[in-house]
Amino acid sequence: MSATRVILVMHKDDPCMIDSNLMEKIVSLCKRRGFVFPSSEIYGGLANTYDYGPAGVELKKNISDAWWQYFVRSRPDMVGLDSSIILHPKVWEASGHVASFADALVDCKNCKFRTRADHLIEEALPNVKAEGKTEKELDKIIEEHKIKCPNCGKFAWTAVRRFNLLFETKIGIVEESQSKVYLRGETAQGIFVSFKNIVDSNRVRLPFGVGQWGKSFRNEITKGNFIFRTLEFEQAEIEYFFDPESNNWEELFEAWKKDMWQFVTKILGIKEANLRWREHGNEERSFYSKRTEDLEYNFPFGFKELWGLAYRTNYDLKQHIKHSGQELSYTYPQSGKKIVPHVIEPAVGINRLMAMVLLDAYREEEDRVYLALPPRLAPYKAAVFPLLANKPQLVEKAKEVYAHLSPHFTTAWDDRGNVGKRYYSQDEIGTPYCITVDFQSLEDGTVTVRDRDTKEQPRVKITELADYIKKQIDA
Repeated sequence: MSATRVILVMHKDDPCMIDSNLMEKIVSLCKRRGFVFPSSEIYGGLANTYDYGPAGVELKKNISDAWWQYFVRSRPDMVGLDSSIILHPKVWEASGHVASFADALVDCKNCKFRTRADHLIEEALPNVKAEGKTEKELDKIIEEHKIKCPNCGKFAWTAVRRFNLLFETKIGIVEESQSKVYLRGETAQGIFVSFKNIVDSNRVRLPFGVGQWGKSFRNEITKGNFIFRTLEFEQAEIEYFFDPESNNWEELFEAWKKDMWQFVTKILGIKEANLRWREHGNEERSFYSKRTEDLEYNFPFGFKELWGLAYRTNYDLKQHIKHSGQELSYTYPQSGKKIVPHVIEPAVGINRLMAMVLLDAYREEEDRVYLALPPRLAPYKAAVFPLLANKPQLVEKAKEVYAHLSPHFTTAWDDRGNVGKRYYSQDEIGTPYCITVDFQSLEDGTVTVRDRDTKEQPRVKITELADYIKKQIDA
């Protein structure tokens, strides 16, 4: 039996082989196999919005569940929250989002191309870090380097100006009495405004954290890159509250860095060579943050932020105390000492995690393409096939096998075309195990179980099949 040649898909700065079309291949695969579709496509689509198909919604949910299990359910110092998407507008005034949650915008006068000024500069000048600079500083860089429009090639830019990222909407039945509110730009503020209720209703003791997962919305001017940056996204954030007099913030910070790295490499199975940490400089870091670092992944368009970690001091709680007039301190039960806790915040977009997982798992061989997803993340853990769809006895037995497996884990059914095409389809989805019911199955109650990565096909008794697959997944 001849060996199969594997083509490893490497990334932009990797010294080994580079696949410059990796993103295009992933986008094509995602639509072809039901991971991600352009939203509102029958009406021409809507920029930077996507729908997650049958395979995509399963993968995204598996990633979210893994995050929740690892960071919330498995830790005694963590509790969860699901706050409202629409909060009182004063929340965003207190947090500073209304006044300063903005990006720098620039337009090409010739072709009307619109982009973020810092992105324009950093793509044209890779060694220049533009994020955090003022409008005048950005204007100066664009002028000095005569950066041309990537769309039309002309040098004809408007002055850089700021635009707010919050999505505005209104509540109220009668138009005249409607009030302006905002879709949340981050999930963190819901945690801060619920701080008192959480402390009063739970036996939490400092240090403790509150985790939240849910939708956030940002009216960003983006340049695509698929689901890396979208108008709405799923965010997973933690606010870890502590007393700086009792806990060393630098030690807590390093512990969170370790946990984030562990989750990405061990739970999501990402190659360490494609990851790095980058600390924010003084210009880029928020004024209230003492330290901010990004865990970056080497996407096909370069190293970009995957997961942010910030020491936000007690700025947010103090702001809400000031604007609401409410007491948001923590009282030690024994001593009666009151403090406004400080926080360390790890914040990540589930959509970015999903993009990273897909890119990192992509494999090409001479005769197939497959996603080497960790089995626990795969949309379907198994797929069941009757060898021939026109043989009722095989179909009936295969349906029995499907009914046996489906209560234990997500299972796909496929009786289209020949078995080889079914294997190819499930390989692209990342299904780790394909079960084929053949004529021998009718005789001895065994089936073939094809391993996605090795292509080996041992025979396993149907009565032992669920346990067999569970062991493989948990290995």
